[in-house]
Order: sequence, then C-alpha cells, then structure tokens
Amino acid sequence: MGGDTLTPRSSSPEEESWLLDQDVSQSSSSLHLPYHPRKQEVETVNEECGFRFGGFEEEVGRRNISTNSLELEINQRNRCKAFKEVLQSYDQLQSRTESLKEAKSKILRPGEWIDKAGSMNLSDYNVPKTTTLLLVGSKGSGKSSLVNRISKVFDDDKFAPERAQVSYNYSAGEGTYFLREYMIPRGSSSICIYDTRSLSDDSSDNIAMLKNWITKGVRHGELLIRPSDNSSLRTRMKCKVRKNGSQSKEAKMVNFVIFVVNGIAVLKSMDSEDEGKKYTQMIATTFNCPYLSFKDDKPVVVITHGDLLSLSDRARVRVQLGELLGIPPAKQIFDIPESCDPVTELTIIDMLRYSLEHADKNLPHRHWLAEKVCRCRASLSPYIYVLIILGIAIISITIKHMHIRHASKSKPHVDWHAIRHLWLD
Repeated sequence: MGGDTLTPRSSSPEEESWLLDQDVSQSSSSLHLPYHPRKQEVETVNEECGFRFGGFEEEVGRRNISTNSLELEINQRNRCKAFKEVLQSYDQLQSRTESLKEAKSKILRPGEWIDKAGSMNLSDYNVPKTTTLLLVGSKGSGKSSLVNRISKVFDDDKFAPERAQVSYNYSAGEGTYFLREYMIPRGSSSICIYDTRSLSDDSSDNIAMLKNWITKGVRHGELLIRPSDNSSLRTRMKCKVRKNGSQSKEAKMVNFVIFVVNGIAVLKSMDSEDEGKKYTQMIATTFNCPYLSFKDDKPVVVITHGDLLSLSDRARVRVQLGELLGIPPAKQIFDIPESCDPVTELTIIDMLRYSLEHADKNLPHRHWLAEKVCRCRASLSPYIYVLIILGIAIISITIKHMHIRHASKSKPHVDWHAIRHLWLD
C-alpha cells in the first residue's frame, strides 16, 4: 500500500457553482465484425477525405457564402483534418511496434517527468512514492477489463489470472461497489490504479462522488454508496462490509484521472434521437466537472470495445468525443480494444505515459504546502488565544477558591460562651 499522502485539494468557488449544459452533434454510424486497421485502408480513407474537402479554398473563392455557411465549412474542414490525423495515428502505431520494449522501459517513477520550468527543481515538489491514477466511467465501459489489460502488459505474464473482477453481463451484474487498488506492475510501488464504481445517470450523484475522491483521497476497500441507492442495495452492501472487513486506513490523493468510454455506446448515440443522446450528455457533463481537471489538464480518455467496430467508425468516435469534450482526439483519446497484440500494448503504454507526465506536471509545490499550513495556524491562532485566556482565568479562580477554603480551616476558633462565663465569675 505504501505511498505518501498529499494535502487534500480544496474546492474553489468555481467548482462549487459549476454547471454544464452542452448539446451533442449527430452523425451516422454502423457496427461491424471484429476488425484490425490496415495501412492500405488508412491511405484509402485519407484519399477520400482529401477529395471531399481538399478544394475548400477554391470553393470559397468562387462563390459568396454567408458567415454561418463559412463557419460550417470551416468546422467540416477541421473535422476532416482531425479524422485524417486519427487514421494516421493507427498507421504510426503499427510502425512503432518494434520499439515496444523501449517504450515500456520509459514508464518511470513518480517525479521523473517533472518539467523544471520557472527555475523549479525536483526538491521543490512534494513527490509521492506512488502515482495514483483514478479510473472513471459508466457501467459497462470496461474499467475492470482495462485494469486487467494494463496488468498483463506490465507483468509480462499472459497466462496470469485476471486481477479485477469483470462483469461480462453488466446489465445483470452488480459491478464494482468497493474501491480497488492495483499496483502496476504487480508488487511494485510506482504506479497505482484505482477501479471505481460506475457513474450514475444522476449527475448530482456523480459530482458528489468525484468531489469526495479528489478532495479527500481514495481508500482500498471503501464502500461506495450513492444517495440515490435504494434501501435493499444499501443493506446488501453493508452485509458485504461486515463479511469482508474494513477499508484501508490510508487515503491516497489522486494524481490524475483516466476517463473510460464505451465506443459502441458513443457510436449508437451519434445517430440517435434525444433518448439515445443521454449517454454522451452524461459523459460531457461528468468529464467537464472541475474536480476531474488538474489546473488546465483534463483527464485522458480511453475508448473500449473498438474491436467490434471498423477502422472508420473507431476514428469517427474519437473525432466525435474530441469535439464533445474539447480535447485533441489523436493525442488525448486512446483506442484500447479487447485484443491482445503489439499495437494495443503500445497504445496502453502511450496512454500511461501521457497520464504519468501530466500527473508529475501538476504535483503541488512544497512552499505551497508550507503556506497552507501557515494559513491554517493563522486561522487557528485567535481561538488558541481565547482558550489560553479562559484556561488562565479558570486556574486563577480555582487557586483563589482553594486559598479561601484553606484560610477558613486554619483560622483559630474563639469560644465566646466560655469567655462570657469567665467574665461573669
């Protein structure tokens, strides 16, 4: 479990008042049998895309078009450019598979990716022993499967049993209700991945859950109960707590977030009516929650179940998510299917490297921690002074009362009745 505990993040006014309302654009889609991209198809789709949008400049010169039409054309052109970049990224992955071992060796310890900008050194940062990455995603997105995929890549044991429990029929299964910690590689202390409970359809439940994880930290074995959970589910989960023991006492602060998305569900929502768009709307609302961002860095996105889609659909899903979430689809969205091949392994390594680099980039400075401690002391000092004064007053009153009692006991007693009799005699 070893790892340093960082100072919890505090909520900003922007985070407390955050609200998102974003529309989802539409596109056509279709499902295919399991598929692996080939270089020839990448080149073919690139040529088709260039033929359709390559003459944009000439078209603008030939005719007068309105501002809205021009904006629409520009957006289409940018979408086509992103589509081509995503397709080319698959081709580039295939050409890099020979350097798989070298890429794996560059997954380094916490703090190794710190950029010494602004005259900052490694000693100026509060570097944890373990980089903690948090998996976030909806039910059936494939978070637990992703844990197993990552573990097998770094454990170099393709015959090892799966570490995370996977619900193959997630519509009937309960899923993950307890936070689970997985060290990568197994038995090391460099990288820690936390599997979490699935996101809810209720955005308020999600925001409350995310706020708790990011600001207070995560604990292995912690039971995750939402306010919207019914009484029977609460009773069943509490029975499991009594049976399986308590959670870890150590809370680890999250260093970066991996957002897992079901590619098939996104593809279906791209050509659906309002009812089908709930999935992508939930993704956008949760992804843009300020608690998941580290300064200007938003979470990395992993698309799963791509092995059931064609290359063209996989690329379109990435472009769609890039537009929806406001991130570059070829650089911050990683397509990790349920396949076991060098291209998928290299994609996993690239995704982890991206996450670790941005986790190091946003580590807190030591002087920031010291200033926070000083502010806490300053805020407590008036109360400390009041307590000291009250304590002194109580002690003084107690001592004075003891002196009075002692004096009353030691004062000699005069028998005036006996003196009167002596005087009369």
